[in-house]
Amino acid sequence: MANLLVSRPKPCMCIKTQPRLLSSLLSTHSMAMTLSFIPGITILPSRYPNPLFTKPRCSFATKASSQVSNGTIKGDGFPERVGFLGLGIMGSPMAKNLLKAGCDVTVWNRTKSKCDQLINLGAKYESSPAEVASSCNVTFAMLADPESAIDVAYGINGVAEGIGPGKGYVDVSTVDVATSKLINQHIKQTGASYLEAPVSGSKKPAEDGQLIFLTAGDQHLYETVSPLLDIMGKSRFYLGEVGNGAAMKLVVNMIMGSMMGSFSEGLLLSEKVGLDPNVLVEVISQGAISSPMFSLKGPSMVKSQYPTAFPLKHQQKDMRLALGLAESVSQPIPIAAAANELYKVAKSYGLSDQDFSAVIESLKARMSHSEN
Repeated sequence: MANLLVSRPKPCMCIKTQPRLLSSLLSTHSMAMTLSFIPGITILPSRYPNPLFTKPRCSFATKASSQVSNGTIKGDGFPERVGFLGLGIMGSPMAKNLLKAGCDVTVWNRTKSKCDQLINLGAKYESSPAEVASSCNVTFAMLADPESAIDVAYGINGVAEGIGPGKGYVDVSTVDVATSKLINQHIKQTGASYLEAPVSGSKKPAEDGQLIFLTAGDQHLYETVSPLLDIMGKSRFYLGEVGNGAAMKLVVNMIMGSMMGSFSEGLLLSEKVGLDPNVLVEVISQGAISSPMFSLKGPSMVKSQYPTAFPLKHQQKDMRLALGLAESVSQPIPIAAAANELYKVAKSYGLSDQDFSAVIESLKARMSHSEN
């Protein structure tokens, strides 16, 4: 079997750390799939009171600077066989894009039927994460929560049982910092390399290959899999040691969840005082607080329709993890804490699998209770 670390692709552009990465990420987040990426730069706090964190070394690259162009693979650093674990709303289109680009892909999912479409497109199938990792140079995982990520990485028949020296594991799930560090520890004990690479983006960007990868961990593995990241995404950030990618993703999703809560309040208030909420959406789109997320989600929210691009249960999970992150460094985030309560109420109403914009229903319920 070909060794994973065959040769290094052209390094991505390095950028001085500045406090603009987070705002850049937010401006190009999951709902900005039709916009061009504004190059972002990064910084984390200069002091890290919590031992989970280390100051990142940052580099940044866009698809335009990659070795992948128009779906064709260029360069010698391309892994021979690629595994993909977890074929849900995000994982399935990501794996499909790898297949379309000509990659040799092997898949696994707890529910095997979710593999069928990809198998029909030419993917191979293995019956466990261990078997996928054993047969592939690089294995990606897109899983729902920290518990699933841990189970797949080093549970029974997990990746750690099949992976070894010369191979790499790239977890693109959204998990907390401690979980990512645990997975890193178990994978490195096998002699393999580990990269955390949570994605900023939802269903449509995943389908269009427009995700943003927030990576941290083994830099050689990062350079090796960069052509694969550039098939699935429009930009990628290397943030240094394991934990920094997870932290950045939680901060981004915390802000997104809080924004959606505030937007929901505005839509309902405008309607309550006799204004047309559709006009509110248009007014917002013309001003300084314009957001692709508001423009995309607003019209369907006015109609009480919530087609799932990012499930509400996952947004609430990310809010919960962000609250834990803030607690670990004694940082107050009262706005996010209040928004999290709205998502919890929405879950209690059976909206877990609806889009996270369905959080507006928790406010509608409170309105009706107050009126009664």
